Amino acid sequence: MAPYESDGSRDVEETDVPHSRRRKAARYAVPAAVVGVAAATIGLVPALADSGDPDLPKITAQQLVQKIAESDVEQLSGTVRINTDLGLPDLGGLESGLTSGAAGDGSGSSADPSAKLTELASGTHTLRVAADGPDRQKVSVIESAAEYSLIHNGEDVWGYDSKSDAVYHETADTAETAGTAAQDGARHGRQGLGQAPATPKDFAEQALKAVDDTTSVTVDGTAQVAGRDAYKLVVKPQHASGTTVGVISVAVDAKTGLPLKFTLTPASGGAAVLDVGFTRISFAEPAAGTFDFTPPKGAKITEGKDAGGAKGADGKAREHSGDVPQGFGPGAGLLGGGGADGAKVLGKGWNSIATYDTGQKGGIPSSSAGGDLGGFLGSFGDKVSGTFGKGTVFSTRLINALITDDGKVYVGAVTKDALVKAADAAH
Repeated sequence: MAPYESDGSRDVEETDVPHSRRRKAARYAVPAAVVGVAAATIGLVPALADSGDPDLPKITAQQLVQKIAESDVEQLSGTVRINTDLGLPDLGGLESGLTSGAAGDGSGSSADPSAKLTELASGTHTLRVAADGPDRQKVSVIESAAEYSLIHNGEDVWGYDSKSDAVYHETADTAETAGTAAQDGARHGRQGLGQAPATPKDFAEQALKAVDDTTSVTVDGTAQVAGRDAYKLVVKPQHASGTTVGVISVAVDAKTGLPLKFTLTPASGGAAVLDVGFTRISFAEPAAGTFDFTPPKGAKITEGKDAGGAKGADGKAREHSGDVPQGFGPGAGLLGGGGADGAKVLGKGWNSIATYDTGQKGGIPSSSAGGDLGGFLGSFGDKVSGTFGKGTVFSTRLINALITDDGKVYVGAVTKDALVKAADAAH
């Protein structure tokens, strides 16, 4: 596996993308519908970025949203710092066991991205990222004594966990994944990457999709992020009393329109729930070999469930699975997105609630191989009741979930009362 370029220098590479090497790609743009809504129905507050440092030309919020939508950066490399403070309880390591046991194909491989990248949901993490067009991307999670890398190179998607020397492999039919953003959204998202957006652009796109007539969008000065001049776009829910979202701030690169930093503060105030930003970025072509990967000798290789389950002597699957994981495109959820098959959405905008039926009566599972799982998890929730019956609400500083005793789940960036009301209305 080729290493990333050194991150030892504090200087920021500001090489602009040559026009001849930049191709507009639908999968890297906010869907056109967002721009249309911004221009026609949001009622953007026409604040101008005429203060702060650096001194940049004035721009309206509508123009800045348009700039994000038209950003056509396809080549970059850099370092991203993610800090997540959801206020989750300390489960004493149980959460890692639960997520590893819920690997996308049931294999339990420590290199499976559907399990590994859920670790980004708490704490502070450093990521190295690189992209060279729609068919080559790489994300590496840097730990103190180990590294987890996820590489998409043409038809192959590899996950490698250096700590356990485990390898996860899938194949993707690149011919099938070429197309519009809408087509990409329908094709992507099978194997867990959709549950872990990794860059400010991933989060910014999802935030802008939630914009409606209950939203204020303004430009609030300028900033410098990773040595780049940027505008600050501020998104605030208005007249949406049930949401837990307070303020979203996006630093947008003044030259390329690429979001460089994303910060989400909850309605309850305090420290940011999510702060994702580049600390170093280059728009030059990534070094040759960045996306090459050969499984280390002796490494345990697990094939994705749709890869045919068979591999040749070279370790590659003999059949294609047909899809690129969602996290490599624009469809990743704001803090996890995804959702179970058959999920329905109640409400709209900031008060949206996803609901689905687990098919399991009795609410939280009452037992597991480790003992009384239901009683343990239940101790972290609040018992509630309504016309829907009884259930348990699990709360964080942003995302709340209600699990009813008849197996229904209601989840969203809304308050506990909003979940109970939604369950009552659906009963």
